[in-house]
Amino acid sequence: MAIPSFVDTVTLQVTAGRGGHGCASVHREKFKPLGGPDGGNGGDGGSVILKVDPSTTTLVAYHRHAHRSADNGQPGKGNNADGADGGDVVLTVPDGTVVTDVATGEVLADLVGAGAEVVVAQGGRGGLGNAALATKARKAPGFALLGEDGEDREITLELKVVADVGLVGFPSAGKSSLIAAISRARPQIADYPFTTLTPNLGVVVAGSTTLTVADVPGLIEGAAQGKGLGFDFLRHIERCQAIVHVIDCATYEPGRDPVSDLDVIEGELAAHGGLEDRPRLVALNKVDVPDGREVAAMARPDLEARGLTVFEISTKTGEGLKALVFAMAGIVEARRAAAPAPEPRRIVLTPVPANGPEFTVTRENDGEGFLWRVRGVKPERWVKQTDFSNGEAVGYLADRLNRIGIEDELLKQGAVAGDTVAIGGANAVVFDFAPQIDIGAELLSRRGDDNRLQELRPAVRRRRVKDAAYHAQKEAERAVNLATEGFDPDDEEWDDWADDDASAETPVGP
Repeated sequence: MAIPSFVDTVTLQVTAGRGGHGCASVHREKFKPLGGPDGGNGGDGGSVILKVDPSTTTLVAYHRHAHRSADNGQPGKGNNADGADGGDVVLTVPDGTVVTDVATGEVLADLVGAGAEVVVAQGGRGGLGNAALATKARKAPGFALLGEDGEDREITLELKVVADVGLVGFPSAGKSSLIAAISRARPQIADYPFTTLTPNLGVVVAGSTTLTVADVPGLIEGAAQGKGLGFDFLRHIERCQAIVHVIDCATYEPGRDPVSDLDVIEGELAAHGGLEDRPRLVALNKVDVPDGREVAAMARPDLEARGLTVFEISTKTGEGLKALVFAMAGIVEARRAAAPAPEPRRIVLTPVPANGPEFTVTRENDGEGFLWRVRGVKPERWVKQTDFSNGEAVGYLADRLNRIGIEDELLKQGAVAGDTVAIGGANAVVFDFAPQIDIGAELLSRRGDDNRLQELRPAVRRRRVKDAAYHAQKEAERAVNLATEGFDPDDEEWDDWADDDASAETPVGP
């Protein structure tokens, strides 16, 4: 199956990179068997970013390759070496791309303007190493935190062409010929319906005004309900500041005339919605064809009676094109002048408001009995960061949960030791409740403490034993001197008497 040259809507699976795990390491060197924790932090995972590139005009690059992933962060290492961050993946999209979350239906971004970008999948944060987790109470943690998973979501990319003027009309009305005559665009032109299968853009210069014109594939009655190609391409005129009806005055199809053609197209625009406020121009095309000028002359009074500005044109001879182009430029200039001045582009970080408590505790029945379910951003994130194969890490998690009051809330609602507690939703971590405070007596040590740095090294213990033996020997000698000689060598008065006696016995002079 051939890949189409133009794709204006795709569904894309984006996966951000996972954060690297933190490292649990202890510094060791000669004469320092336990020099303290030196485990580095894990790197952050890469994000998936959509960015507008003016050179990109279609979403065909994502038509077959519909899954894009960013790199994972690298784990931390010893000697305080942090892991490298994962590389971001920047996906270029055309100007006018609307990004929607498939699961929630929320519009994540409307990317308009060169360089506009949005992060559609945020990379996971790297886990902290044991050097970053060290505190006065826990000087040598024997654990580190795990890296967080990156976001994984399914999004829809929908292209809505950004143009100043949109050309609408029945198939073979001459829209492609008109855009080719007033610009350097070269769309496919043929004498059969639905020649145009993709929107075409052309740049038109009228005096000092430059505008873009979009040629939308032909519409037929029922296009808003999916007939023909209009259902897929009506979105491309939503951003246009003006609409030009291109009406075929030389059609041989029975039952068609310029007024009825206009009514059909306006009915489809109304069914699509959102285009009622756009100024309209009417271009009666093919007046160079026999009977075409007479048909245009008969339809013009009826159209002008509706308040429409009508132009009789010929894309083959160029008749009336200059007046039509300057009329389009006038509308575009007026709309631009009335529009508010664009604000300077800047990066705005909008944190999600934290409404309510940090967590909730509810009692639920799982069919086999009841359990206590804890939900909240912090506790659920902390659970994902915990290595449950490490007892110290589990104790650290318990301390964190207790610090924000989860244990107190469980006890307040009537939980007792041994009750089942689940933290999270579908993939919850389930454990038995073991309160830190039991029967009113607080535990004397913190769960997860590591006392290795509190112990004396063997060299220090040997030195202290020698010091104690030395002082014991000195005390024994002092006791012997007191018993036999009647004096204390450490007494200050004995020192003064000994100095005087020595000076008296020393001869003075020759």
